[in-house]
Amino acid sequence: MRLIEKVWFEGHKAKRWLVPLLLPFSLLFLLLSSLRRLFFKFGIKSSIKVNCPVVIVGNIGVGGNGKTPVVLFLVEQLTKQGIKVGVLSRGYGGSAPHYPYLLTDKSTAKESGDEPALIFQRCNIPVVVGADRIEAANKLIEQGCQIIISDDGLQHYRLRREYELLVVDAKRLFGNGLLLPAGPLREKTTRLNSVNRIILNDIEGIAADNPNLVNSKSPINNMQLQAERVINLKTGEERTLAAFINEQPQINAIAGIGDPQRFFNYLVKLGFDINKHQGFIDHQAYNESLFASIDSNEDKMSLLMTEKDAVKCKIFAQEHWWYLPVDAVFSPKDSEEIIGDILHLL
Repeated sequence: MRLIEKVWFEGHKAKRWLVPLLLPFSLLFLLLSSLRRLFFKFGIKSSIKVNCPVVIVGNIGVGGNGKTPVVLFLVEQLTKQGIKVGVLSRGYGGSAPHYPYLLTDKSTAKESGDEPALIFQRCNIPVVVGADRIEAANKLIEQGCQIIISDDGLQHYRLRREYELLVVDAKRLFGNGLLLPAGPLREKTTRLNSVNRIILNDIEGIAADNPNLVNSKSPINNMQLQAERVINLKTGEERTLAAFINEQPQINAIAGIGDPQRFFNYLVKLGFDINKHQGFIDHQAYNESLFASIDSNEDKMSLLMTEKDAVKCKIFAQEHWWYLPVDAVFSPKDSEEIIGDILHLL
């Protein structure tokens, strides 16, 4: 974990000098972001409505919160209702030949970014990336989409939205509560009061008494991330998690997500014995040389990674490389509330 993230989320002792140093920049960030919101609120800048309901799945902080599993859940549930769903994304880390870029079977994670590639490969639905979200949304409408889900984009007010889901990670919550760069927040916690629903990613049940959540005016739905299988990167073979752990309890592991340690902790909780592990930055661009120290032939152990990592590693994957897909799991009541709200947009 980078030093700045340790300051934001763990209260590292470097906060004594780093936070005061960065606070003036956070005040400037607050001024500019507040002015921008006011411009849209009072019509100085125009918020553009497209000819299709838009659902935002976002957060107010940086780093992994569980947005993509929520997007996958929405796509799956709405598709079951016979609705054609499209997903738009900024495509962070990608370099497409043109924008807006509609993913195809030949698209690579290098072109689209890792999360759009994951969504497309998992769901086989229209996915478009581009910095201009209006153009991206219209591209999805051209594909016949009836509902558009925006993976992130809560602060992109130029695209008018009919529904906002704000995802909160129970472990990280809101860090030290400060705005960027002294803290991890892109908006103040008062933003929790203006979204349609808050989705709390809380597998341990540790955030129920957080004052920002307790006092929020928005309804809260609880989510857990759950894994049931592993998939081989090279062959596509699937095995149940129980069978894989029984056969290969000791593994090596890598993760390039917002909080890699959370992935490693989850593997241990599932029953794996991790021999070696390596955390990378979120959206890490991989190449074979990065695996030299973590995946040696002498180990003769399987290497396990996240699905987000896998979409970038398949091209040079080894036969003993596997990934762990995770799904967002809601109670029937929470699922019915969320999906019911969105269906009413049609």
